[in-house]
Amino acid sequence: MTRRVLVLLIGPIAFVLFLALGRAVGAQPDPAWMLGVEKNWVDHSTLAAWWLTWFGFAYVLAPLCIALVVVAIRAPQWRWPIVVSIVALVIAWQGADLFQHFFARPRRLDWVVKHETAFSYPSSHAAIATAFYLFWSVLIARSALPGRAVYAVILAILGFSIMWARLALGAHYLTDIVGGVLWGVAVVAALTSILPTNVFEGRPGASLE
Repeated sequence: MTRRVLVLLIGPIAFVLFLALGRAVGAQPDPAWMLGVEKNWVDHSTLAAWWLTWFGFAYVLAPLCIALVVVAIRAPQWRWPIVVSIVALVIAWQGADLFQHFFARPRRLDWVVKHETAFSYPSSHAAIATAFYLFWSVLIARSALPGRAVYAVILAILGFSIMWARLALGAHYLTDIVGGVLWGVAVVAALTSILPTNVFEGRPGASLE
């Protein structure tokens, strides 16, 4: 099975699972057994969780995107990955916000630090962590960048830490996080499957086959 076919399959599967999970949770909290586990995560390392959650806000994302644009201007071989990552970020972010209104799931009530009143499913932070930070982790891991393994691990840890932070702050249910991941995967898979270049090789013109 070629990489393009695999990516073409992953996108629709992730999107169908995302919709199915959203319909399953509806406007209800997570099941009682899951809530018991989730409550154990709330209000731990709260300051760290609050700082990590900022990596999903425009205050951090906008400067990061500007920095990437500067890199794209100076390093042509990274232009495709950078363009795709920014597009994936915007679609995952804004799409998650739109789907929150569609599913209209209320937020948790055991929040700490900040009471976020937007709807809950899917987590836009989890979608951003997947479609941007984890996407970049994979991009760098598959590139020829010196020290790529270290950078890829750091980005992966950051991405998963952002998801943990949303649980530690009581901002989302676990199913919200899973939904955000599925949505982020669907976005990245859809974008990379329609491109004539392999963005995972860090250079334009590489075949996806």
